[in-house]
Amino acid sequence: MLRELRRACLSALPEPLAKIIRCIGAPNKFIHFPDPTFAQDGLVTRHNADFMREPRFAESYRLGKATGSWPGGEPAWRTYVACWAAQKAVGLEGDFVECGVNRGGMSRAICHYVGFEKLPKLFWLLDTYHGLAEELISEEERGQGRTAQRDYYTECLGAVQETFKAYPNVRIVQGVIPGTLSQVTAQKVSYLSIDMNCVAPEIAAAEHFWDRLVSGAVMVLDDYGFELHDPQKRAFDEFAARRGVQVLSMPTGQGLIFKP
Repeated sequence: MLRELRRACLSALPEPLAKIIRCIGAPNKFIHFPDPTFAQDGLVTRHNADFMREPRFAESYRLGKATGSWPGGEPAWRTYVACWAAQKAVGLEGDFVECGVNRGGMSRAICHYVGFEKLPKLFWLLDTYHGLAEELISEEERGQGRTAQRDYYTECLGAVQETFKAYPNVRIVQGVIPGTLSQVTAQKVSYLSIDMNCVAPEIAAAEHFWDRLVSGAVMVLDDYGFELHDPQKRAFDEFAARRGVQVLSMPTGQGLIFKP
């Protein structure tokens, strides 16, 4: 009777769950799950990840990684998303802007991926080049440990200048946002990356550049979906709603906003 009841219960369950229960009941057996195609940076999937083997991207990512920007992880899929958005922007009017550069890993990958030195555009790289500005971190963000993150960053302006010395159309702007935004003379922007780990400078940059973004441009929000970055997510959800658009939440942790 119990065996028949167990069989009936298992038949009523979705087959993947039933297999797990059978495995628990029979420890001498095992279930084979195929290896993931990608398992980095908080993202594990069995979906196609062929872009990792594509030569142009592989070299772009290698160059980005060589800057020392990612000692604690491997943000390959995030880098691919940024490269995709930048490639889309190549066919649009306007410059590229990255707010939150650190050692330049993402922007270095993009420069190689799109052949930026050959483009009639400027790439504006804005950062303090020594980490987060203490005065811009909110009390909520302090409670989430954002102040401690400041220790992760070190002075890197010289290294960034060295990295981009072969790109005459890259402009490096040092200082605290929003104070440096006026130094960007671009009246049209086709690619905008925002990655400053706290709300105040990120929203300031988004508001400053929104009207300069051309139709079809992509705003890449690097921290949007990450744990402990909920203040940024809420702020950008509100920012997008006020403009009648939505943030596309990505499994990479990024958020994308497309300019209508």
